Amino acid sequence: MFTQALVVALVSTAAHACTGTISSLTDVAAAVLCTTININSFTVPAGQTFTLALLAGTTVNILGDITFGEKSWAGPLFSISGSNITFNGNGHTFNGNGQFYWDGKGSSSGAITKPRPMMKVKTSGTFTNLKILNSPAQVFSVDNAAPLTISAITIDDSLGDQPNSMSAGQPAGANTDGFDVGNQAPLTITGCTVMNQDDCIAINSGAGVSFLNNHCSGGHGISIGSVDTGDVVSNITISNNVVTSGANGLRIKTVATATSGSVSGITYSGNTVSGVTKFGLLIDQSYPATLGTPGNGTILSAINFVGTNTFTIASGVVPVAVNCGSGSCQGAWNWAGLKVTGGAANKINYAGITGFSLSG
Repeated sequence: MFTQALVVALVSTAAHACTGTISSLTDVAAAVLCTTININSFTVPAGQTFTLALLAGTTVNILGDITFGEKSWAGPLFSISGSNITFNGNGHTFNGNGQFYWDGKGSSSGAITKPRPMMKVKTSGTFTNLKILNSPAQVFSVDNAAPLTISAITIDDSLGDQPNSMSAGQPAGANTDGFDVGNQAPLTITGCTVMNQDDCIAINSGAGVSFLNNHCSGGHGISIGSVDTGDVVSNITISNNVVTSGANGLRIKTVATATSGSVSGITYSGNTVSGVTKFGLLIDQSYPATLGTPGNGTILSAINFVGTNTFTIASGVVPVAVNCGSGSCQGAWNWAGLKVTGGAANKINYAGITGFSLSG
């Protein structure tokens, strides 16, 4: 015998089992009532966010390229939320038309307000197989409340390496961070390619982040931070990534004026760094200055290199720089897994590093 509650539940489940189709923003409200959504190629009007607030367990299939209109505004361009979501880009492109915004000044200044982030992700589940082309500024902001795997993403902001009429001879793209992370649950980012002018990934807070088998080029490298007052970063695995060209290979940066916070349990393994122009590895507690007067409000501990991490450093480039505040770097750091070839002298002010030549 069916109860009224069971009948309601069955009707509700049947309604949600539909397939919604999106070919413009006007289709979104109806489509998100379904647990399968197919998205065709269309242009998002300038000044509007393509927002997907999804039912639990929804599958999203991208079936065509999405282009975002051009306007000076704050953004974001795309926002997705929901639990246990399967997002498959099927190799299609989200085009942010960054050429309209790029002026060499990044997200904090300039005559044009740059919508950022381009992609705001607050989902759990999987997010895969998408190309991001020419983001106005920062690309992904990731804040997941349950486990999420992001894979096979290509971020191509390489056109921003070139100057334009607004950038006064400097690279036009700036602050084009690939992944800005402030996660609440385990996060894996794997098999991605990032070509940009800023951090490949910046882990600003959170725990249980794995950054695996990615290729970063042209930017500021793989970063933790900047870590500010109250931020906690822990249990981070950075493994089997390739960093080529750009300014830095690996970096940890904490704000000089921070009064609390911590970075701990950072494990690097199997990474290769080559072609960088400033630092192979930079651990600096004087941010936003570089190798300035370090603060001591953020505690750094258990920063380890295991397996074989290989740095090939050009003449004149600093292979390793560590700039700790008084008493804020703590414990033994095992760097037996760090192998450096070439470069200038290291600049290290912390004596707790083992297995690696501090004088280098």
